[in-house]
Amino acid sequence: MSGQGVVPGPDGLPRCPWGLEAETMADYRLYHDTEWGRPVHGDDALYERICLEAFQSGLSWLTILRRREGFRAAFADFSIAKVAEFTEADERRLLADPGIIRNRAKIAATIANARAAAELAAGELDELIWSHAPAADGRPVPRTTADVPAITPESTALSRELKKRGFRFVGPTTAYALMQACGLVNDHLADCHVRAAV
Repeated sequence: MSGQGVVPGPDGLPRCPWGLEAETMADYRLYHDTEWGRPVHGDDALYERICLEAFQSGLSWLTILRRREGFRAAFADFSIAKVAEFTEADERRLLADPGIIRNRAKIAATIANARAAAELAAGELDELIWSHAPAADGRPVPRTTADVPAITPESTALSRELKKRGFRFVGPTTAYALMQACGLVNDHLADCHVRAAV
């Protein structure tokens, strides 16, 4: 099965096809061009990405992207220390919040993940996640979407390590999406104009 290669945007620049969607999805293109695949560090920043990838499970990333500010407001800017202190009253508040995806299991997982992260030393979550980044020169550069895997041995290992520490909604596919979004791997297609910048 062959995948799709880069697609020229309205500005003439070649992009990964998912980053070009319809013109009504300019926010998707901005995310593709300025965020996806660029290195993310810091425990709180990585905790946010873990949570958003978990909320995305079964949904379009665009749905999450367009509610990101709502998620940040609802979850105290994804401060591990603050979310780890959330109570049952906070869970009830979140289940009534129209600014986020009101999924009981994912809300509970976000709080549980903050508590798991709070058990780690400062910088340990960052170190744990980045220790699973594969060698950049050991991976073939994807030319089409068919060349981009859904899971890898590294994402499977990362998933296992996070679960061992009490994290939820962190299966190998979600772990790989996290790795892609946070720059542990560069899955911009070979001819995508962003690849070299990343």
